[in-house]
Amino acid sequence: MDLALSQEDLDLREAARHFARKEIAPVAERMDREDYFPKDVFRRLGEHGFLGITIPEKFGGLGLSYVAQALVLEEIARVSPALALSVGAHSNLFADNVARNADDEQRAAFLPAIAAGESVGALALTEPDAGSDAVSIRTRAERVGNHYLLNGTKQFITNGPVADVMLVYAKTAPDRGSKGISAFLVRKESPGFSVTRSLDKMGMRGSPTGELAFQDVEVPRDQLVGRENDGVRIMMGGLNVERAVLTALPVGIMAECLERSVVYARQREQFGQKIGRFQLIQAKLAEMYSDLEASRWLMFAALESVRSESRALRASAAALTFASEASTRVALEAIQVHGGYGYMRELPVERFARDAKLLEIGAGTSEIRRLIVARELLGREFAE
Repeated sequence: MDLALSQEDLDLREAARHFARKEIAPVAERMDREDYFPKDVFRRLGEHGFLGITIPEKFGGLGLSYVAQALVLEEIARVSPALALSVGAHSNLFADNVARNADDEQRAAFLPAIAAGESVGALALTEPDAGSDAVSIRTRAERVGNHYLLNGTKQFITNGPVADVMLVYAKTAPDRGSKGISAFLVRKESPGFSVTRSLDKMGMRGSPTGELAFQDVEVPRDQLVGRENDGVRIMMGGLNVERAVLTALPVGIMAECLERSVVYARQREQFGQKIGRFQLIQAKLAEMYSDLEASRWLMFAALESVRSESRALRASAAALTFASEASTRVALEAIQVHGGYGYMRELPVERFARDAKLLEIGAGTSEIRRLIVARELLGREFAE
């Protein structure tokens, strides 16, 4: 596996780093304090090309790789994991899914505005009684003439309260179980659609999360993505790519926590010397570094896997499981290194700890991801 980044990747990462420090950093604390979503900053991300990394150029994007997308998300996450989450939901969960599975007419209708940041995208999969067990969704789509009637509720939807368009999964043949799921493009102005609640979270504040309701929402047949009852293929492929790409978020959290901890250990004095001279502080920094580098290697392996082995699930599941849990450890250790100052909200390390925890829950919990890895290793007979 060749992990060498191209000059194009390096230039993109540097541009994303500059944008994040200049444009996102000034609003990151307000996002967390007020649960504020910075629509103007989001739009500027689109103007700079950061929202359409993997969207083909003919539909307004850059047509680059998942590696490029992960590099951008890592730099955003170093400043605001919450905004990185919203960008990931918009550009990967929604846009990349549409780019890979929709027809050209659908791509032309939806993707240019998404790439430009003129519209916000979301993926509507999770339901009150269907989280990690995604195929047990109860939302229904009944075909009536030239449209479908969509009924149901979605829960914990990232970007849901601010989304202009959603990729929504629903059962079109409930009696067929997982083989009766379809995917639809639904606009927020569709009659019968509503945001019933905006949810108040422990972390990732400023990344809007909501509960959505669909009551006899008419969805034209030409907004069915792929074939009817083929939604589980789109769903599972999307989750696989999502886990690989979103591993960039815990990697970004760890990179920032480590850098800040090293700087603080060099400057802070106790007992007449810099705390970086204390062996227990050195041990913490060494472990933080090891977690970061191991996670980054797992992320690149997962990104290569989803590029070349689209049916293999274990690399992305393992990468996000390890990195998400490591980011919680690293963020908590960063608080410990900073002592009392780390526990105060005037520094971002306590925010990183709250943000990191969500990454052990979303895209399938750590427990579910471990099952995915184990069952793929053991073989088909252990899959049930």
